[in-house]
Amino acid sequence: MERGLMWLPLLALFIGLAWAGWNEYQKVEAYQTWAQGFDRTKYDIYAVLGEKGDCLTWGKPTRKGPVNQETFSLKEVQSVQLLVNHQPVVVDSLPENLQAKTIALEFLFPSPKQSVQIPFTEVAIAVEWTKYLQQQWQKWQEGTVD
Repeated sequence: MERGLMWLPLLALFIGLAWAGWNEYQKVEAYQTWAQGFDRTKYDIYAVLGEKGDCLTWGKPTRKGPVNQETFSLKEVQSVQLLVNHQPVVVDSLPENLQAKTIALEFLFPSPKQSVQIPFTEVAIAVEWTKYLQQQWQKWQEGTVD
């Protein structure tokens, strides 16, 4: 009896891990359905992001699909920058061993809408998106979008 009770916490742990895996699988499946309407997308545990033309849509992933979605146009944005640990950084000069607690892509707008920060889990993915969106933003500002 005592040996059986010793295994009970381990059984609970395995059940919890199985549920967490199933939950994450459901989020990814809902994301894949949502992402079909976009040209470029990203998924991580903090946020989903989709780009279609000059419009960006982002929200929080759930099993039933993204919630708290916001959409805005790159044409409305004043600047695009990467924030690491709440500080703006230059994407071309980031050290390889950068320790980041918080990573976000920030879009600054004219008043009354101040800014939008889209969280990321990995610096490399955030840098890639920052470079791409800064190029797209520059093209929209110059009016040279294909």
